[in-house]
Amino acid sequence: MDALVRSGGVCEFCGSGDAVAAVGVPPAGDVALCAVCRGEEDAPAGHWRCLEGAAWSAEPVVQFAVWRKLGDIDQSWAVETRDGMILLPEAEGWAAIPVVEHKDCHGTRLAQGDTVVLIKDLVVKGAGFTAKRGTAVRGISLVPDNAGQIEGRVEGQRIVILTEFVKKK
Repeated sequence: MDALVRSGGVCEFCGSGDAVAAVGVPPAGDVALCAVCRGEEDAPAGHWRCLEGAAWSAEPVVQFAVWRKLGDIDQSWAVETRDGMILLPEAEGWAAIPVVEHKDCHGTRLAQGDTVVLIKDLVVKGAGFTAKRGTAVRGISLVPDNAGQIEGRVEGQRIVILTEFVKKK
């Protein structure tokens, strides 16, 4: 079912009707979120407390998305809410799958298609060139089973780059 239809055009976290769009939550599916809940706008103080109610959604994908978001919030109420959640069987299965998060040298989360900049010269083995510091790598791909690696094109060559040597642009 389409997340926007299921939600009735409102954010499935906070209930806002402003700028709602479907967001993928692998491996579960899509949830409908407003710009604030998507992280595109600054969240006002106390905004994330909305997750306490959304945690009891009857939709497994929403429940899983809330569970995952609560894990990113470093506050006691979020830890208590997450620990107290009774996940539906489907959501519980998704929660058992380890999440591979790709982060740059500063700990900023990387996403498919991001642009990164090399922070040091990298000798590209087998290609016969050195990728210079400051080179922008556009449209990166994430290596699915290794959080320490991304792929991108440098000087026309598709190469694997360690995330510790890039920063998000």
